[in-house]
Amino acid sequence: MLTHQVLLAQTGGGSPSSLFIFIAGMFAIMYFLMIRPQQKQLKEHKKLLGNLKKGDLVVTQGGIIGRIFLIADREVQIEVATNVKIRVLKTSVQTVLKDPSETPKSDEAKAEKESK
Repeated sequence: MLTHQVLLAQTGGGSPSSLFIFIAGMFAIMYFLMIRPQQKQLKEHKKLLGNLKKGDLVVTQGGIIGRIFLIADREVQIEVATNVKIRVLKTSVQTVLKDPSETPKSDEAKAEKESK
């Protein structure tokens, strides 16, 4: 019984303030590694959606590439081929691409351009 009391005295936890500091530190780490970057990315995506205009070449989250034909409040019409238009949610637009005439499409196109 005496050894049981000695073990309890030795395994006494730290002070409540050290536990609070540990929890606050864990929250700070979570904030700077997970929450803050996600908020920054969301803010950039909202800015991208706000700057969409007719004629922009875009990529959707599903991988569809096309030109914006019409913009509404929540939807965008994208022309994926001549006279082929699809409606997608504005939030599904992932990226705005540069005009393909300005940049070569592949490494083969670069090599062909350099050889001329």
